[in-house]
Amino acid sequence: MNEQVRFFPNSEEFKKPYGALRAGEPLTLNLKFNRPSNPSEVFLVLTKDGESDVYYPMNFVTVEPDSMTEYTVTVTVTTKGLYFYHFIVNTEDKQYRIGCGDDLHAMLGKGHDWQLTVFEEVYKAPEFLKGGLIYQIMPDRFFDGGARRKTKPYARYRDDWNGLPEYEPDAEGKIRNEDFFGGNLRGIIKKLGYLKSLGVTCIYLNPIFEAHSNHKYDTGNYRKVDSDFGTTDDLKELIKKADKKGMKIILDGVFSHTGDDSIYFNKYGRYDSVGAYQSVHSPYYKWYEFKNYPDEYDCWWNIDILPQTRECEPSFSEYICGEDGIIRYWTEFGIGGWRLDVADELPDCFLDRAVHAAKAVNPDCIVLGEVWEDASNKISYSKRRRYLNGGQLDSVTNYPFKEDILNFVRCGDAEKLNNTVNVILNNYPSFVVNNLMNLLDTHDTARLKSVLGDSGDTSTRQKRAVAKISDPEDTLKLMKIAATLQYTLPGVPCLYYGDEAGLEGFEDPFNRRCYPWEQVDRNCLKMYKKLGAVRSSEKAILAEGKYAPVSFENGVFAFRRIGEEGELVIIANRSDKPFAFHPDENYTELTSFKPFGGTVEPFDAVILKKTSDVVFPEKKTKK
Repeated sequence: MNEQVRFFPNSEEFKKPYGALRAGEPLTLNLKFNRPSNPSEVFLVLTKDGESDVYYPMNFVTVEPDSMTEYTVTVTVTTKGLYFYHFIVNTEDKQYRIGCGDDLHAMLGKGHDWQLTVFEEVYKAPEFLKGGLIYQIMPDRFFDGGARRKTKPYARYRDDWNGLPEYEPDAEGKIRNEDFFGGNLRGIIKKLGYLKSLGVTCIYLNPIFEAHSNHKYDTGNYRKVDSDFGTTDDLKELIKKADKKGMKIILDGVFSHTGDDSIYFNKYGRYDSVGAYQSVHSPYYKWYEFKNYPDEYDCWWNIDILPQTRECEPSFSEYICGEDGIIRYWTEFGIGGWRLDVADELPDCFLDRAVHAAKAVNPDCIVLGEVWEDASNKISYSKRRRYLNGGQLDSVTNYPFKEDILNFVRCGDAEKLNNTVNVILNNYPSFVVNNLMNLLDTHDTARLKSVLGDSGDTSTRQKRAVAKISDPEDTLKLMKIAATLQYTLPGVPCLYYGDEAGLEGFEDPFNRRCYPWEQVDRNCLKMYKKLGAVRSSEKAILAEGKYAPVSFENGVFAFRRIGEEGELVIIANRSDKPFAFHPDENYTELTSFKPFGGTVEPFDAVILKKTSDVVFPEKKTKK
């Protein structure tokens, strides 16, 4: 803490309420300082993004016992949006600026502005996700439920479930993603009991709509379940049976582009439609931007099989978001929500309608956006986005946590992780925080195990294809630290299928291997099941409990989650020395239910709760 000036927005001692502010709600800020002395004026300087500064005089309160002078101000901000603020202290002969350091604490004469996110709760935030556990599945690679249909004449249907996905380019230099292993919706239905044993409360499915590829991000027909995955009735059955086990289904909405092999573009003439590629008179022609018709067109990240859509084109927007549109159609099936692919590439005019379409069918439907940066202040295509200001996203993918959890596990930088957590808690509304999709890897990134383990020489794609870690025991220790943080920090953990079984893999498609049902790492699975059990037993605290740091230096990251139902203490020790923690009362470690001895060993993580508050599992007796 700075001894000259004191202000920290994540403490109600200085800012109430902390975090983002609801429009129209009074905000009180308290600033303490002992230098400069004898101020003549103290101001809060508040600026709405893109507008002029507004000065608010602050009132003298008292002199603290430690001789700190305190000034306070209460303001009411009625218009939602992004705001920034700092403080000005005037003396008889000088003006001092008090700004924000990288750790959010105050700095005299230095620092940038603090951020204040002001939102309107246009839609009530869904309740079903917070405190739960998301499980991400690529359907083709999870489980074959039988009766493979093999409906694509061009496809390579694989019978070697544990084989390496095709990754070498063909004669034209393209990786076709046309190999199919046979995972399907019936396979997921058959494994619902397994998912329940992990503590899963929500299943996020990568795209399931008809498409040419195995990954399905090249949509061919938004109105059909891909025939290799099953039928509409299979999806209905999955939704119904998952719901009975306390799990909701989230679908992947890919609307920034379609496939070139689709009913809408129909580049290869495989559909009975008149696609945009075939005629300027096609009903879908206006959906796309052609530079030189028909072979030159805007495509997603210059990938020609993914022609980019014009989302605000009325006919496209109506097709996806209208009364009879795609979002309402599938939401009416009883899904729990949508994950919007590349949300930062979807314009506001489309996002507004998409969210409204989902909420109109089911107000408790959650809409999560794929955003890789801080979603509260992101600028996309030269425009400040308003995802979290109300009326758009319920929450987002939490890549900031991912990057710094992994950084801490690899390097021991606890301070950076604590600062990132504090920044997100300051910038995001609480309903967004409670529904954050906390991930450590996905279909777009290397697997957690491969990131943390030693895989030897991975300098070429060919070597990465067959790489295997050489230190499984040490890697599992690191995975435990990472997963413990993922499961206990604010938000909702998202477990990528197969991580719990010890699946490895670097970039696509190596990270998309099939779930190794016959080669499961039992120790890894046991660890994840224990963490899932903690999520279930401590849901009340983990759903919306306050984050309070305990230690974040010398390779140790420790914090509390404080809720009305009690509190948890989480300690992750990435250092090479034991970490001593001696509370006044007896504590129990929740993944083992053993008494805590006061020390966390190197390369270990623990979740602690006062023994007097622990509900111990009933011991099974042999009959």
